[in-house]
Amino acid sequence: MTKEKEFVVARVKDLIAAPSCYEGLRAKAQAWLDALGTVNEKAMSKTLLSAIEECITPIDSLVAFAHSDHAREIFGAEGVKKFAAHADELKASGAKYCDCAACAAGLAILDQKETLLA
Repeated sequence: MTKEKEFVVARVKDLIAAPSCYEGLRAKAQAWLDALGTVNEKAMSKTLLSAIEECITPIDSLVAFAHSDHAREIFGAEGVKKFAAHADELKASGAKYCDCAACAAGLAILDQKETLLA
């Protein structure tokens, strides 16, 4: 296995382990790991990449969620203040996407798209 592929495997495992990872994406990531070295690997790579692209949270969506009543229900009054401040700081710094563990791993995987589709 190449260094690039090893990097992707590690990031996919990070994605699966991330508490913020959507269960459907976690299942697709595991299916990709299960398909490594098989005839299904390339098809599963396309499926995984597509799922990641759909799940990565753009910064404006993160900020909107962080300031929502739903976020307040999840994080509580004090937690949502910290979360919203973090989201606002991310946006002010020029970030384009959420920086949670799932999004960070997903972005790292997307950066290796050529490796996955080779």
